[in-house]
Amino acid sequence: MGSGQVTDWQGKHVTVAGLGVSGIPAAKVLHGLGARVTVVNDGDDARAREQAAELEALGVTVRLGDGATLPEGTELVVTAPGWKPDKPLFTAAHEAGVPVWGDVELAWRLRELDGREPAPWLCVTGTNGKTTTTQMLASILEAAGLRTAAVGNIGVSLLDAVLGEEPYDVLAVELSSYQLHWAPSLRAHSATVLNLAPDHLDWHGSMEAYAKDKGRVYEGNRVACVYNVADKATEDLVREADVEEGCRAVGFTLGAPAPSQLGVVDGILVDRAFVENRQKNAQELAEVSDVRPPAPHNIANALAAAALARAYGVPAKAVRDGLRAFTPDAHRIAHVADVDGVAYVDDSKATNTHAAQASLAAYDSIVWIAGGLAKGATFDELVAASAKRLRAVVLIGADRALIHEALTRHAPQVPVVDLDRTDTGAMLAAVREARRLAVEGDTVLLAPACASMDMFVNYNQRGDAFAQAVRELGA
Repeated sequence: MGSGQVTDWQGKHVTVAGLGVSGIPAAKVLHGLGARVTVVNDGDDARAREQAAELEALGVTVRLGDGATLPEGTELVVTAPGWKPDKPLFTAAHEAGVPVWGDVELAWRLRELDGREPAPWLCVTGTNGKTTTTQMLASILEAAGLRTAAVGNIGVSLLDAVLGEEPYDVLAVELSSYQLHWAPSLRAHSATVLNLAPDHLDWHGSMEAYAKDKGRVYEGNRVACVYNVADKATEDLVREADVEEGCRAVGFTLGAPAPSQLGVVDGILVDRAFVENRQKNAQELAEVSDVRPPAPHNIANALAAAALARAYGVPAKAVRDGLRAFTPDAHRIAHVADVDGVAYVDDSKATNTHAAQASLAAYDSIVWIAGGLAKGATFDELVAASAKRLRAVVLIGADRALIHEALTRHAPQVPVVDLDRTDTGAMLAAVREARRLAVEGDTVLLAPACASMDMFVNYNQRGDAFAQAVRELGA
């Protein structure tokens, strides 16, 4: 499809797979570049018809309820990231020799449109912590006086970022494994894989395929591949990547850093990677107390963000100032209230076992509220690792029995309340049970280790229900 100049798109037959947050902007951009665009979409509901009418008014062809057939004459498919690779549409494209790009690939190809100097991308992926790390990174870059934005899987369109009238200096880019799967040409300035744990295996087919797609973020990196010292799989991905000559492997650790690492010494975040004579010298970046909340996994997020910013040449002061200015999104290990000497913490965003284990590791004595949709997960490793921290457990949701069984095997001494209900009042009942079980100094922690859709619209609504229930306790 050429270099991405306007003349390459005139009259090109492009099929966009999927409406929604990525498909509609892609269709509009391609149509504006002169391509002949057809949008195909599996669904044919009222919302899809409304979106289709908007595009058809511009001259875009839309086929609703038919996402399996490759339109005749298609020269390129641009897909929404969530469409699984085994869909018939992609099989047909492969057999016809038609390339398939995601919206990230399209944005990457278009960033030099009209001869503009493109902003470098600092990319963040991993099973957990992507959004927080990307937002921290953007805050640090802003503190350095750079025009930047947190974009990508975070909900801000990369197409808007690369095609906007006022160019950015640098972009903080969150990328999911889905997006990376469909972005073969992406070459970041620097990138990190924060961690790796089983997730989305129904989409990728295997843990090996999932890890391979995550590892694509390192391909062609120019300056630094940032990995997690505590997660060897991330370092393995760095070793396997084909990077530009001179690109460095830089680790982050919650312990004292070795040369070419960032870490923590006596409550201070320090850099031994982007300093002169790193064998002997270290640069103080910030205090652990500058990170909010200062939970271990969030300190790791801050170190990864700092490493990417330092790879871009940001001064140490900007790291400190950016971390201090950063406010985490709701439902991410957020302190709700203290009631009768017990802390209530909302980590509804902990929708898988890896995230829940990181959350549980932040507290010493916990009444744990857990459960929901397991998405095929198992809970033995999580419970075994966290058993010593548990005072009691309150279980809710459709797949709570799976967690109960793991507790029986690995923490039989821990009291368990199994709430056999999935109605909207279940969270209030769970919080009341947790209050009954907790003693002064405990933390009541909502870290479900499961998805929320059995009881709630999303994890945000689940966290809001928890916070409201806690407020009712203190009323």
